[in-house]
Amino acid sequence: MRNCKKWVFPLLLTAMPVVLAGQQRFHDFVVTDIQGEEFDLARLKGKKVLVVNTASECGLTPQFRDLEKLYREYGGDRFVIIGFPSNDFAGQEPGSNEEIATFCQRNYGVTFPMMSKIAVKGEKIHPLYRWLTDKSENGVMNSRVRWNFQKYMIDEQGQLVGYVVPRKGPYNRQILSWLAGK
Repeated sequence: MRNCKKWVFPLLLTAMPVVLAGQQRFHDFVVTDIQGEEFDLARLKGKKVLVVNTASECGLTPQFRDLEKLYREYGGDRFVIIGFPSNDFAGQEPGSNEEIATFCQRNYGVTFPMMSKIAVKGEKIHPLYRWLTDKSENGVMNSRVRWNFQKYMIDEQGQLVGYVVPRKGPYNRQILSWLAGK
């Protein structure tokens, strides 16, 4: 029994990273884009990603303008914004995916990827948003989506970095510092 103590502790130490390595990451998800096609988030490895739940009939809808500006300024090989329309807050996204896509393009010239409409809270919450908001899934923090245009920051390795509340726009100091690598 005395010899067992010599290998039990090192065995436990080596087992711990395996448990942590099993933590799901952003890049493990496959979602559906606004045209109904599969969008594998693994193709975004190596990029910073800003995930935003959007709505077309919200007082914060003009944030689309700054989101698009930020995307054009920083987007490309190292950064992408992904919009997830949601009707979870006061019915402010009642349209179909086709109507949402048309609205975003016509009114704000949106070129960043938009996904299909999903639930970002409640019983029907999309698995990606469950991951974003539940520390037991993302390994970083708990949060709740407060309203339309909450912004989640994901690093190049698919780890959740933090979030910015809806009323703070895309050019918020926290987002700009994150993009600058500070």
